This record gives sequence, C-alpha cells and structure tokens, in this order.
Amino acid sequence: MSANDIDLVQLSTFLGEYIPGFGGPLSASKTSFGQSNPTYFLSNEAGDEIVLRRKPFGELLPSAHAIDREYRVMQALAATPVPVPQMLVYCDDASIIGAEFFCMEKIVGRTALLPTLDDPGWDPASRGAVFEHMADVLAALHSVDVSAVGLGDYGKPGNYFERQLGRWTKQYRASETTRIEPMEELMAWLSANMMDDAAVPSLVHGDYRIDNLILDPADPKIVAVVDWELSTLGHPLADLGQVLMQWLLPPNAQGRGLMGIDRKALGLPSNGAFVRRYAAARRLSDVPDLTFPIAFSFFRMGGILQGVYKRGLEGNASDPKQAAAMGAFVPQLAKGALQVINQRQKST
Repeated sequence: MSANDIDLVQLSTFLGEYIPGFGGPLSASKTSFGQSNPTYFLSNEAGDEIVLRRKPFGELLPSAHAIDREYRVMQALAATPVPVPQMLVYCDDASIIGAEFFCMEKIVGRTALLPTLDDPGWDPASRGAVFEHMADVLAALHSVDVSAVGLGDYGKPGNYFERQLGRWTKQYRASETTRIEPMEELMAWLSANMMDDAAVPSLVHGDYRIDNLILDPADPKIVAVVDWELSTLGHPLADLGQVLMQWLLPPNAQGRGLMGIDRKALGLPSNGAFVRRYAAARRLSDVPDLTFPIAFSFFRMGGILQGVYKRGLEGNASDPKQAAAMGAFVPQLAKGALQVINQRQKST
C-alpha cells in the first residue's frame, strides 16, 4: 500500500474545513513507521506539513488499531509534563479516505530505530542523557492524575495483567496460523503465575521504546512520545517490563534490542541503572520483581507480531515482506520470555 491509496482531493476538502489554513491541493508520503496503523506525511502547496495516522484497510481484529484512543490520550496529555504532538482533527467517517484517521502536528526531531543510538552525532554522554530522560518521561507518565486530565474511564477496572492476558490470548488465537509450542508454554506460565495488581491504576503507554520517541534535533532529550495505540489504565510496571524486554532482544531491525551490546562503551545504562533512575523519579521505596512484567511483554509482542503476520498473509499488511519477517520472530519472543523465567527460578 502507498500514499496513492488515499483520495487526496476528498481529504483536502475535509481538512480545509477542519484545519484552518491547510486546504488546497495536498501531497502525501507514506512513512516506514506504523506497521499497525499506517502513517503519512501530508503537505500543502505552502509547504506546511502535518501527520495523518489511519486504521489499516481490510478486515480487522476486534478492539485492535484503536486510533480514536490514540487521539484521545494525546489530546488529554497536552497540558502535562509528558511531551506529545498537538492533535488537530479526528475523523470517524471512513468514507473520506476508506478508514478512520486522525491528524496531528509534525514534530521536528530525530528518530532512532535502534536503542544503540550509534548513528553519527551521538556520543556516550548524549546517549546516557537520552536514556535518563527516557526514564524520567516514563515516570512522569505514570504520575499523571488521570482523573484531572479526563482519562479516569480510559481503562477497565480489575487486575490489569489478568485483563491484558485474556485480551492478548484472544487476539493471538484469532491470528494463530500454526501451533507454536513456546508460546503455549509461556501462556500457561503467565496464567499460573499471575501478578497481583494492588497498585493504583496509572496511565500506561503500552509500547514505550526508543523508536516510539521523537528526540530533539540538537539536545539529548525527548520532544514527543508517539504511537499510543496500546495505551490504557493499568499497572505501571507493565511499561517498565516492556522497556527491559526490548533491550533483551537482538540489536537488529527485527529485535531492536541491546543483546550482546557493550552498553558501557556506548554510554548506555544497565537495566538496573535505568530502573533505579525511574524509581527515584517516582519516589518509590523499592523496585519489585519484574519477571512477570517482562515475560508478559514478550508474550504481548508475540501476539502483536502474529497479528501483523496474518494480515500479511491476507494482503492487508502495511509492508508484506516485513510482516513475514515479524511472523518468523514470534517463536523467538516466546523463547526469550521462558529464558527470563528460568533465570529467575534458578536464582530463587
């Protein structure tokens, strides 16, 4: 799929009515990001640019690709310390471009696919500063008064992890193309070792990692957190587990992790240092065992990639070749979770 799939004439008429000064002929380019919800840069004749994010075309899984929630949460966070793009318009009329969509401001900044931050312009000090700010922004997110920003009803009541395990098990089963034994073993362990959820629900991002952050073009800090499709109210350790899970993956385009990387040489913190920075920012007295949140994060990522893989088989993926590669990675995610579980069991 490409930008040609969008009726730019009809979109131009719509945006001219709802975004002052952004009417007239439009051009669009599809970004390489946004496997789940395709993302485009739109520009008008004056050179103004905004970002459009839409649901995929075709038949979709229930409750997936919730761009309405993405729009709502970023709009609610506009007045908080959590940096987000300005929301411009949300459209639930699929007849405009063939799917629901929203538009937001285009943030000028740097993006990084890999957490190694080894592109030109980075040095150990700036890498370390980015990761410190990454911990601080996550702590700020989990400290947001959800009722004060109108998100008190953004999640369902009850045990977050239990609810999420049920949801993603259903999503995984709906996308299942063959039986994957490590995933079966992992789901059984998660069900039998459910983490208690006594914490006061906080806003969780659901996919907090370096490639969902826009970095300042000059200073080592975050200027926007994006891709909020999986956000909800829940246990903050879910986000922390997601971060650590990501770093346990291989440092390639598929894993986007830090496995085997000399972090000290690059100026990157250890898992423990990152967690301590986060805990200090949230004024936590201690840091609980993260085995379950990490293992759950592996499982959920496997469920997400399985869904992308199935859409690829059905011809509805944003990038069919990448979707196939993601599907092949699902068993490795499950094996990574089982390794974390086994290591924890050996140390106790």
